[in-house]
Amino acid sequence: MKLYIKDMLTLNSQVIVRGELMRLGLHPISVDRGVADIRESPVQVQQRELRMALAEAGFELLEDKKDILILQIKNIIMEVVYDTGEPLVYNLSEYLSDRLSHDYTYMSNLFSERLDTTIEKFYIRHKIERVKDMLLFEGLTLTEIAYKMHYSSLAHLSSQFKKITGQTTSQFKRQNSRNQPMRAEY
Repeated sequence: MKLYIKDMLTLNSQVIVRGELMRLGLHPISVDRGVADIRESPVQVQQRELRMALAEAGFELLEDKKDILILQIKNIIMEVVYDTGEPLVYNLSEYLSDRLSHDYTYMSNLFSERLDTTIEKFYIRHKIERVKDMLLFEGLTLTEIAYKMHYSSLAHLSSQFKKITGQTTSQFKRQNSRNQPMRAEY
């Protein structure tokens, strides 16, 4: 059975949720990005105790289908941006519709209504966060990053980066490379 938990994104939060599940006698198969997959269905008492324990830890057990759909949209976007090296075969709207078996217009309207941002803006923001990580930690050129992140051109990446961050990639890299700890070379 899958349980959906709001704002469970960090490794620490995953450890907390896993611990609460085990304390209640539930057996987690996996706990990642707001989804806890457990072997059994919790009985009513376990579900109530889990809801309270999660609330004390600052989390919320999602039970509303619309909230769960939003979490699934976010997770797919995170997967596309951070976990896959493969380009989308077609556009994001079609990909989300296929993966979640919902009309994209419905998902888009729901997402915007609940989060006060569009799916596209959420996606672009995360792509730019990934680009920042690549600039600072992976030693790739901007051309390599544009290719890896499936931008149509280097100009498109640069334009989007400036629009989101207010800086050019060079300014960002200069400003943030000074703040990075020195790495030991062996």
